[in-house]
Order: sequence, then C-alpha cells, then structure tokens
Amino acid sequence: MSGALAASAPHVYLPRSGTDDYAVVSYDLTLDYRVANNRLEGVAVITARAETRLTAIVLDLVHLRAKKVRLAGEKRTKHSQNATHLRIAPATPIEAGSEFQVEVVYDGSPAPRRTRWGTLGWEELTDGVIVAAQPSGAPTWFPCNDRPSDKASYRIRITTEAAYTVVATGELIEHRVSAGRGMWLFERPEPTATYLAAVQIGRYTLEPRRTGDVEVVLAYPGSLARRVLADFAPLSRMLDCFQERFGPYPFPSYTVVVTEDALEIPLEAQAMATFGESHVDGRGGSERLIAHELAHQWFGNSVGLASWRDIWLNEGFACYAEWIWSEASGGPSANTLARTHHAILRLKAHDLVLADPGPDTMFDDRVYKRGACTLHALRKRIGDERFFALLRDWCGGHRFGTVDTATFEAFAAPYSDEPLDDFFDAWLRQTRLPSLSA
Repeated sequence: MSGALAASAPHVYLPRSGTDDYAVVSYDLTLDYRVANNRLEGVAVITARAETRLTAIVLDLVHLRAKKVRLAGEKRTKHSQNATHLRIAPATPIEAGSEFQVEVVYDGSPAPRRTRWGTLGWEELTDGVIVAAQPSGAPTWFPCNDRPSDKASYRIRITTEAAYTVVATGELIEHRVSAGRGMWLFERPEPTATYLAAVQIGRYTLEPRRTGDVEVVLAYPGSLARRVLADFAPLSRMLDCFQERFGPYPFPSYTVVVTEDALEIPLEAQAMATFGESHVDGRGGSERLIAHELAHQWFGNSVGLASWRDIWLNEGFACYAEWIWSEASGGPSANTLARTHHAILRLKAHDLVLADPGPDTMFDDRVYKRGACTLHALRKRIGDERFFALLRDWCGGHRFGTVDTATFEAFAAPYSDEPLDDFFDAWLRQTRLPSLSA
C-alpha cells in the first residue's frame, strides 16, 4: 500500500488501520440489509478534508466489495481493492486543506474479521445482528478511516425486514414501514470514532424513560423483560451519580440493548451499550458492568483516544467509575476496592507499562485495574474536592475531543500543590507497582 498507510508513532498498535492523511467530516450511510440471508447493500457518502496533498484516498473495507466509486466532480474514478483496503485514485491530486466527497456503492455478506483480540465487527446472532467494533471492526460494515482519533458525524439509514427493530448510532429521526420492510433513520452530529459506530438488529421491545435531560431507552426481547427491568433499575441513579462527579451527560440519549443471545462481554458504542442475555439475571449480578459501560460515555466516547496506546484513559477511568458507583450506592468504598485490587495486582506479573501496554496486552485486566488504582492514588494525593473538580473539568474541557496520556498529565498538574511528575512516572511508565499512598 501507499504511504497513506504508513504508521506514525501514535498508531503502531494498528499500523494498517486508517491514515492521518485526511480527516473525515461526516459519514452518510444508506444500508439495505436482509437478516434472512445476511445480505448487505450499502452506499457510503464520505465527506473529508485533506491534511496533506493526496494522490490516493485509502479507506478500510473488509469482506465487502466496492461496486462503484465516484469522487465528487469526476465522471469516472479509478479504484482498486484488496482484502482490507479500498484505494481511490483521484484524476488530479487533492491539495492539503481541500474538502472532498467520495461515494462508495458496495455489497456483500458482512462477517467479523479475525484479529489478535478475537473476531470483531458485524456479527450475526441467532435472530439478528450486533456490531462489536473495538478496536478495528468498523470496516466490516462500512468503508471508513478507521482510527480512534478521526471523529466524524453520522447519518445512518437502514432498511430491513419489518419484524425487526433497529438500533443504530444516533438519535432516531424517522421510522416507517412499507411492503414488509422497515426503514430506520438515525443522526449523530456529535463527533464519533468509527469503532463507536454501531448497528444492532433484533426482535426488541423499546421502552423509553427519562432521567433529567437524558432520554434513556431500553431495547430487549420480551422474554427477558422481568430480568432486564430489575437489573437496569439503578441506571437512573447511576446517571445522577456520574453527572455529579463527571459533569453533564454528553449526549441527548442513552440506549441499552440486551440481546437474546449470550455475549462474552458488554459492548460500548456512542450513546449506547449492548449486553447479552448472559448479563441479566434479575438480581443485579452485572451492576458493576452497567456502571462501567455508562461511564464510557464520558471516558472514551466523549473524551476520545488519540491512539490505542492510551487505552488506560478509557478503561482505567471506566473501571474507577465502577468503584465510585459502589461507594455512592452503599457498597464497598473506592478505597476498599482499590486496596483489594492493588493487592491482586501485586501478585501478578510486573511487566506492563500502563501508558504503553502494547497491542497484545492493551485489553489486559491489569490495564483496567492499574489504571483505576492510579486514579485512586491521585485522589488520595490531591483530595476529593480537587480530584472530582479535575474529572469534571477534564470531561468538560475535552468534550468530543481526543486526548493522550501526556495531555492528562499536563491537565492534572495545576490541581496538585506538589509536582506530579514522579507520581505519574511511577504509575504510568514503570513496571513496578507503586504504593497507593506513595
């Protein structure tokens, strides 16, 4: 592939996913999907801005075939495709700073891609579909610039069999049924990373409810109603708790999808989380996971990652939010949980660097728990008042932006009377586990 795919330092974890040569402004996706035979026909209109002089536009696209490609202003646009990328050749170079628009007509039978982290992307259920894209599954259902730092707005129009409910990235703008087919239109103006764009299709009951200014929607199979309603009863209180500690919820709504199938882990998407039947028992058995996925709407979704090596800023913060919720809801305190998990971390291998864990271990539980312990140690060092002011200001100051570890270190510095350089160096760049009170 061309230099458009060359890895820059922040992107060494997924060097062949996406490019910094252009930035996408918006994705406008029109999808026609047949659940019965897993057939997808799509049209993607991608508006982007060149960051450098472009002699080629490279999009990530996996398992799907581009039938026609047209760059706005051209009658015919040359393109070629391999197993993972679509390469588009403009008739003349696109100059840096110029905006361009490309339309891709594509089709195929979408399927997950195999990665070192398992299979990712568009996945058929027993009777429906989910998208599990983190970190590199988005190209299994639409052509995209698949980097976490490249956020864009979305318009997604999906037509499928009328018996199915569709939940997708964005607010529902329109739904209508004609000739046995249901059309669903969603719009998400807030900047969204490709891995956080999602489509979930199933035979779901939709139950709206409201918490303050936030519209909450539960989507679930009727057979699981009792268990779902019992387990998600604390969701409104969680929203209140997190808004007090992290600042206003970043989106107009929050949708929870519970599938009829068992899932190994819950999945976060922009203003959405998906749980499996295995996560609802009617007795609150997944309460910490519910808190974790909700917290990602602040940490990871609104405040996004510049690169995957900074994943502790997603997972460490969401894990610490579990402890904050436990403390606020009458469970073990954050201090008790931090001490417990710190003791467990002491027994594990001390070979992980939190600020750069490496692609093989970026989803290791030590990233989650050491990240959370880092935040608790910071809380003990600067005190509750400053710590929670820091979290609120962090979420507000970087709303819908992207950040890295160095950004957080610099941002936190004014909240401490003493320099934090040695503190962060010990927790983030050394393998040895520091004391919680050091």
